[in-house]
Amino acid sequence: MLEEFLNLNIFGLMMVFTRLGTAMALMPGFSAAYVPIRARLAIGLALSVLVMPVVADLLPVMPPSALEMFMLLLVEFIAGAFIGTLTRILIGALQTAGTMISYFSSMANAFVQDPVAEQQSSTIAGFLSVTGLLLIFVTDMHHVMLRAAVDSYMLFTPGRVLPMGDMADSVARLTADSFTLGVRMSAPFVVTAVAYYLGLGILGRLMPALPVFFFVLPVQIALQIMVLSLTLSAMMMVFITEFADKIGQYLTP
Repeated sequence: MLEEFLNLNIFGLMMVFTRLGTAMALMPGFSAAYVPIRARLAIGLALSVLVMPVVADLLPVMPPSALEMFMLLLVEFIAGAFIGTLTRILIGALQTAGTMISYFSSMANAFVQDPVAEQQSSTIAGFLSVTGLLLIFVTDMHHVMLRAAVDSYMLFTPGRVLPMGDMADSVARLTADSFTLGVRMSAPFVVTAVAYYLGLGILGRLMPALPVFFFVLPVQIALQIMVLSLTLSAMMMVFITEFADKIGQYLTP
């Protein structure tokens, strides 16, 4: 055991850690600010040690020059960043849905610190992001993310030129799909808001003396919260299904 450890291919381990560590640095949950940096490094290093024997035959030999070594590590960094970015784009659908819901419920100005996006977000967007992240780990979708990072060695062989055009096209298409998913998730609130505003316009014409600000805002917030309580489970089911399907495209059979 000790002899095998001393004979460990340090260069190969460094290449594997560059790709997997970069991917984990961007994946939701693993990259959160509340996860200690030492814990993230330890998880990435442990995963790299486990994966390296599996992909050892795909790794190139150590190049003679420092420039060639830097280029190899750069390719691994880009490949890992590509896989990690895909997961960040997918969970961004919850941000889109939460922002649209906040606008329709007149709560867009109520901000909280979103631990997933690591920025100030609306209350509903932060709630949906945390709920989605919880579902990812509860349903073991984080295993799918890690497996996609490992299976990326079948798509992007170390030491070869990356298909940058195809990668850029995949990111663009996934961004559009993520935005579409966010709009679909917020569709019940759009329909409710349109019906509510139409009724409010008719009511305003029939009762010009109605105190709109004091009457409309509480009813609007209460209505949208009720719709959220009725549709939350369905929204999360749609999200986790789409998340699994999109990440599953990068798994090798």
